[in-house]
Amino acid sequence: MKTRVVHQTRLVLIAFLIAFGLPGISHADGSITIGTLGLAYSPDGRTLVSGGRDGVVRLWDATTGELLNEFIGYTLEVNSLAYSPDGGTLAGGCYDGIYLWDVATGELLNTFGGSTWSVAYSPDGGTLASGSLGDNTVRLWDVASVAYSPDGGTLASGSLNLNTVHLRDVATGELRATLEGHTRGVESVAYSPDGHTLASGAWDNTVRLWDAETGELLNTFTGHTGPVTSVAYSPDGSTLASGGQDDTVRLWNVATGELRATLEGHTRYIDSVAYSPDGSTLASGGRDNTVRLWDAETGELLNTFRGHTFWVESVAYSPDGHTLASGGRTKVRFWDITPYIGEELTAVAKTSWGRIKRHLQGELR
Repeated sequence: MKTRVVHQTRLVLIAFLIAFGLPGISHADGSITIGTLGLAYSPDGRTLVSGGRDGVVRLWDATTGELLNEFIGYTLEVNSLAYSPDGGTLAGGCYDGIYLWDVATGELLNTFGGSTWSVAYSPDGGTLASGSLGDNTVRLWDVASVAYSPDGGTLASGSLNLNTVHLRDVATGELRATLEGHTRGVESVAYSPDGHTLASGAWDNTVRLWDAETGELLNTFTGHTGPVTSVAYSPDGSTLASGGQDDTVRLWNVATGELRATLEGHTRYIDSVAYSPDGSTLASGGRDNTVRLWDAETGELLNTFRGHTFWVESVAYSPDGHTLASGGRTKVRFWDITPYIGEELTAVAKTSWGRIKRHLQGELR
């Protein structure tokens, strides 16, 4: 009788996992820093960068999890990371400034600005937006590359012997504009897909929308009852998602500023939100140690991914949308979400599911 009950229990668990637990299997972990505050996939999806509380940026092979390089700029915590659209440069927003690294070599190219929580490249790669902790502003920086000599002097046409001097491209880092309006620190910035507008979320509980060219304040979205910690545009640019310390994700109509939906489920601060590349799902990471996956159109909660033992402070989709990375206090986890985009499970996810099934059947201890 006992054997039959155990067998039936296992069958129920297997059926439950098939129905509810198969999507979102965590198929790999990365051993990282103490606290992952920023994650970003390269535009080609081959690498992932993580930055954390130890001030080190680590470059990983997104498929194997192999550590490829470490970028060190003698910085404090790395709060945010962003690849340039061509994938050649990496920007880090840190407490002691903005750092730019050459991805291929790990070389530090430039440092500018002050205490920064968030950075975002414009779609054309010419401008970097940053959110300031200290003076409550959004700043726009010129990051168009110019040729520099090794000693840091700018190359003037005909002034140097090109046969003997090694040249390199470095972003100028000149301040283009300062956008004022927030009354407390700006924790998140994001460009619209067409680059025409810029969104910012701040500790004054508001989301603000700016004209990216002129710096004009276009709209202020109010509704959050706590600091806004993350903002993200949908791929078509029509909706803006914001996550906050009021434990909600809110979806805003960009054109009208109207609140489309409030997504509830997290039980403690939401630190990061991200849209899938096809815009069908939205991911959020919170200090309740969970990652949640939502239907971006209906707001329905599709799944809750558990496994982190401490805060989830960053989430990022791979460019193909098949994988969701989440950064916690001690690990980066990779979740296979192919079922949500209507495709077959990857080989890794199938293998993971096979191990779970064998374990429940008593074949794997």
